[in-house]
Amino acid sequence: MPRPFSRLPEPLAFIRHFTPSWFAMTMGTGVLALVIAHLPWSMPGLSMLAEGLWFVAVGLFALFSLLFLLRLALFRETIWPMLLHPVQSMFLGAIPMGLAVLIKGLLLFGVPRWGEGIYALAHALWWLDAALALLGALLVPYLMFTRQHHALEKLTAVWLLPIVAPEVAASTAGALAPHLAAEAAQQLLVAGFVLWGLSLSLAFSLITLVLLRLALHKLPDTDFAATSWLPLGPLATGCLGLLSMGQAAPLAFAGTPLVSAAELARDLGLIGGLALWGAGLWWLVIATLFTRHYIRDNMPFNLGWWGFTFPLGVFALATFELQAVTGLSLFAFIGLLLAVQLAAVWTLVFSRTLAGVWHGELFQAPCLGGPGSPAVSVLSEQAG
Repeated sequence: MPRPFSRLPEPLAFIRHFTPSWFAMTMGTGVLALVIAHLPWSMPGLSMLAEGLWFVAVGLFALFSLLFLLRLALFRETIWPMLLHPVQSMFLGAIPMGLAVLIKGLLLFGVPRWGEGIYALAHALWWLDAALALLGALLVPYLMFTRQHHALEKLTAVWLLPIVAPEVAASTAGALAPHLAAEAAQQLLVAGFVLWGLSLSLAFSLITLVLLRLALHKLPDTDFAATSWLPLGPLATGCLGLLSMGQAAPLAFAGTPLVSAAELARDLGLIGGLALWGAGLWWLVIATLFTRHYIRDNMPFNLGWWGFTFPLGVFALATFELQAVTGLSLFAFIGLLLAVQLAAVWTLVFSRTLAGVWHGELFQAPCLGGPGSPAVSVLSEQAG
């Protein structure tokens, strides 16, 4: 076996060339833990497996946060090139999305282990997550409009990443609100609905552009294969957020003048959730067909393959939520199929990522020069 880090482009490349795209690994691992925890059937060892994966995701988030902070502190000259890069800057949205997944896991796994005091921690972390998500949703588009260079033929769904983060935070608000005092829950849900509307409206606009780009310029290169799945993310997260916040609203606003609106939010949440789930189902099928096309072309591995995991995982969570709300066993069966597919994809991507980390070839930021820096592919650029 070759020595570790034998393909590092330079000493300390794992710090200087560290990019936010690594947080997609936290997202994929954390969402797998949540999907396993939400399986409607209990089996021996599943709860321990889910909790173990969540702890892995927490460890990854802590490690990646440290590496990213070290890059900002030790290599300040790399900050501006990263912000101006038309791909790397998009992955700033992966940071709050990874944190939101961990917060939801904290509700599932942290409370039984450490007690109800975890709710206060989760509440504080949620507001931090919402602030980071909102910052990214404003900063990155502003840079796109004023400093970065883009073209329609190079457009991919990676543009969705910074604006979907507020929607992911909103879906977490629905899970947290029932465990808070009434006033805090009301504030949380109001903020959650605002973030949901802000994010989903922009996401639909970008998905429209993605469809236009596909019609005019056909499928991107094989390096862009994982981006075919990204539009599934906001559709699934929109469904999950609408369902969870709608279910939490009547209790939070009970005894207030908004109680009738809260009950309406619950009912419309189900209708809207079903509509968004249907839109997500279409994209799930079309992305699967795209992937089969890419497999025939021998698509190469890189960090962008983590884009296969999170949208699929959130769609599985939305499916299980629909099963819980409607009681229809069909959703449980579909969710189980999605969970099995997610586990298989995660296992493949995780193993290939470990191999890339061992060799050191995944630590390379295109905006800093070096081999492969001119590449236009999302996945090669993610590899930084």
